Amino acid sequence: MPVATVSPDLHIVVLAAGKGTRMKSALPKVLHRTAGLALIDHVIGSADAVRPSSIVIIIGHQTEQLRGHFVRRPEVHLAVQEPQLGTGHAVLQAEPFLEGKTGTVLLLSGDVPLLRASSVQALVRHHVECRAAATVLTATVDRPDGYGRIVREDGSISAIVEHKDASVEERTIAEINSGVYAFDLARLFGALRQLGSSNAQGEYYLPDLVRIFRAQGFPVETVSLSDPREILGVNSRKELAEVSAILRDRKNDELMASGVTIVDPATTWVHADVVVGPDTVLHPGVYLEGQTRIGSACEIHSGVRIIDSTVGDRVVINNFCVIRQSAIESGAQVGPFAQLRPASRVAENAHVGNFVELKNTTLGRGSKANHLAYLGDATIGEQVNVGAGAITCNYDGVAKHQTIIEDGAFIGTDSQLIAPVRVGRNAYVAAGSSITEDVPPDSLAIGRGRQVNKPGWAARAKRKRD
Repeated sequence: MPVATVSPDLHIVVLAAGKGTRMKSALPKVLHRTAGLALIDHVIGSADAVRPSSIVIIIGHQTEQLRGHFVRRPEVHLAVQEPQLGTGHAVLQAEPFLEGKTGTVLLLSGDVPLLRASSVQALVRHHVECRAAATVLTATVDRPDGYGRIVREDGSISAIVEHKDASVEERTIAEINSGVYAFDLARLFGALRQLGSSNAQGEYYLPDLVRIFRAQGFPVETVSLSDPREILGVNSRKELAEVSAILRDRKNDELMASGVTIVDPATTWVHADVVVGPDTVLHPGVYLEGQTRIGSACEIHSGVRIIDSTVGDRVVINNFCVIRQSAIESGAQVGPFAQLRPASRVAENAHVGNFVELKNTTLGRGSKANHLAYLGDATIGEQVNVGAGAITCNYDGVAKHQTIIEDGAFIGTDSQLIAPVRVGRNAYVAAGSSITEDVPPDSLAIGRGRQVNKPGWAARAKRKRD
């Protein structure tokens, strides 16, 4: 069934009001990042698979940081739960945003980032097809301690009992509540007002809706997960690391299935939104982050970190390079030990060698800067050779200035180009020069003091010291 036909009117509510005290952090728990995204962004990403018409996030602590996180998503509405009186009370805070709407409410937890889009789709589809009042996503686990248990009668769910309220017999049940539900919006808020707080926590438990709906004669359904890891929540730094490892393995499996060679998946970290083309080889210790796009048949060696950058086809990036917000075109080579800072571009078949740094610079097609150079705020043409130790002196203490090196130019070793300056087409800059004026095309520029040799000077100096 196509995603768009799952439900004509679907609304997402995400619970994110918890304090997250075990994280011991000034950052809201749901904004801690894994695989390149905040925890809550993973959750919303899964929800996007069913194309909701509205999203409401229930918040309660560090609200300003959460508002700032969603400032660029006007379709996301934030509802404040104050005080926090349990999950049932939390969902009630979404009522003003859903007033007058119909359809299905999908309830998610903001700290459960492993839930797959396919599982969300299956839950909503089953709920709609069965015309249930509520559908609960469940899982069977080896260690159910701490989770609400799914109590069944004649195979159908009859109740969800929280661990602290469960009897000895109920605690032996291995099927647990994931905290993920689909509800019939028309029946949801009326039932929420019937919740009581006579339980071990003194809170309004959302799972009590199962009993309420069954007592009213409305159908309650379940959908069971085949992989219980999907409902793992994050409540501590240790759990954050465990979830991150699972997301890493998922992404690596996806890439390898699409034709990417990953030499050591255990040490290769690729963010969720990264794209890598087939026949590319990722060596151990590679980090691909953010919105990075890697082409086909590339080879990325150990220790390379690439952030929000684009890499063409057949590119070789040697060991221990850092590349951020830059573009490397097909056939280029970079490194080892090179740094491409933001707004840099390495054109087709160009070479950036060891200990070369580019910042806001274009290195043209077939050009080379193979050793120990700093090229900042520069536009470098095609087939240019930049010698070892060359520097574009782009900053005068007040402002940045441009250096332009035209096609075919040769920049000698240990030269300094004092911006703003232009080196013309096919011009030469002699080694050791400080260039402060434009160099005309086809010229040789020499900008250094004349060498003077003084025969016998060293011997005389030595006799004086003795």
